[in-house]
Amino acid sequence: MEKYTQYRDRSTGISPFMPHKTPTSRTSLVLHTLIFAFRLPLFLFYSAVYFLLLAHLPLPTFARKLLLWGLLGIPGIWWVDLQLDGVKRGSLSQQPPSRVPQPGSLIAAQFTSPVDAIYLAAIFDPVFTVSYPGTTKVRQISLLSAIFLALAPVQLHAPHSSAGHNPHKLVSLRRVVEQNRHRCVVVFPECGTTNGKGILPFSLSLLGAPGDAPIFPVSMRYTPQDITTPIPGAYLAFLWNLLARPTHLIRVRIAESVTNRDIAGSSGADSSQKQDSRASSDDDEFYGAGDEKPTPDQYRVLDRVGEALARLGRNKRVGLTLKDKASFIEAWSKGKR
Repeated sequence: MEKYTQYRDRSTGISPFMPHKTPTSRTSLVLHTLIFAFRLPLFLFYSAVYFLLLAHLPLPTFARKLLLWGLLGIPGIWWVDLQLDGVKRGSLSQQPPSRVPQPGSLIAAQFTSPVDAIYLAAIFDPVFTVSYPGTTKVRQISLLSAIFLALAPVQLHAPHSSAGHNPHKLVSLRRVVEQNRHRCVVVFPECGTTNGKGILPFSLSLLGAPGDAPIFPVSMRYTPQDITTPIPGAYLAFLWNLLARPTHLIRVRIAESVTNRDIAGSSGADSSQKQDSRASSDDDEFYGAGDEKPTPDQYRVLDRVGEALARLGRNKRVGLTLKDKASFIEAWSKGKR
């Protein structure tokens, strides 16, 4: 749309905030309506039973994963094309365990849809976190919160935290990893969702990870792409796109892991260790404006992960930020009214 051209990246021409629309005929619309009417009550009932009851029971990990695969199966997500970057098809089983995320590692995932969180939970059973612009700290959240995060309003600043049982308490990734050594930790470094066409500038949260913790860039793309949710609050549109189509395909690509210590070198590792030490001793304070400015070596970590996500997703990095997304959402809402 011409009136939204100012929200295209100037160097690439990519508009990462425009929602996808898949054209349908009248005949297919009738079929989709019938499928949606059949699946909606089943999906809502299954989701309510799982998140209100089963998720709070001490079930074994394999049982939770199986239940989540059932949740993915209701909308017709039957096929997942999973590949490791640089590994030939058919040789996935021959790769060492270190080529995929393991407990104690981090997953830096592109964020496009609520399905991202469900799929990652069904495969890796990870801990989810929220990243914010301008700070290395994150907030640990549940799977349900990660699902709703994909449809949440744009948050340009981290919420202030205080001591005690504060749900908005910010901590370092080092603290999250140390407290969850038996699980992976998921980071959405873009801080917000896109339509999957571009990679937004990263938060500094990955710099707060332990220097030796493997960081795995993970890209997830969908066919059709209309289940991506770049527009906050589009619950009905998402449910329609998710439940009305017979099937969906997820294309998952996992790059080789990187670490802060290996990329940033000794100076970057020393700085990272210094930040981790500060975070461990003073985790109740907001870790942003008073923090040391990241070094060029540390920025190389973010660049490496960003380039990996762009390569895996066959798209490009863009210069548009969350402020641009907030402006786009405002213009989009006015246009709809």
